[in-house]
Amino acid sequence: MKVYVVFYSMYGHIYKMAEAVAEGARQVPGAEVKLFQVPELVPPEVLEKSGATAARKTFAHVPVLAPDQLAEADAILFGAPTRFGNMCAQMRNFLDQTGGLWAKGALIGKLGSVFTATATQHGGQESTILSFHTTLLHHGMMVVGVPYSEARQMTLDEITGGSPYGASTITGGQGQRQPSENELAIARFQGKHVAEIAGRLCAK
Repeated sequence: MKVYVVFYSMYGHIYKMAEAVAEGARQVPGAEVKLFQVPELVPPEVLEKSGATAARKTFAHVPVLAPDQLAEADAILFGAPTRFGNMCAQMRNFLDQTGGLWAKGALIGKLGSVFTATATQHGGQESTILSFHTTLLHHGMMVVGVPYSEARQMTLDEITGGSPYGASTITGGQGQRQPSENELAIARFQGKHVAEIAGRLCAK
């Protein structure tokens, strides 16, 4: 049972969430979990000016995925920050290269799940995940979210990401906030939940 965690991260927030998702998936016996990133589109000099270069070094070791490799997985969890309520351009560009997979029906029946990050509490977390689902459904994937059995998404003790659509984190306008333990716990739950379902499907 292969579980791929595929992400784009500029300042490291989504990478931390992806690590938590992978950690959760690895708790499921028989799960072969791999972490990948999608290609960067922003020129190096622009990344340097935006202060992203140092953060990106922390996950430079993560291999870049080719679109056709998605067909290898039984379940794929995608992580992408929001840009004006939608997925970032890097992830959109990656998915736009999966037309060949779509033509062959290569992703039909596979599990798909999404997690995200926004700068503000209501900055498009739900719209980013829900609009992402549209692409997964066009590929014939089965969408998995985070059920309310994961009660941490209902906490009122702190401002936190997390919804029935998927794990999420709030970064702050300058990226100053890192994922909280509550948000990381929801991400771990999501990874484990998807892997458990994948395991049941692969066993049939």
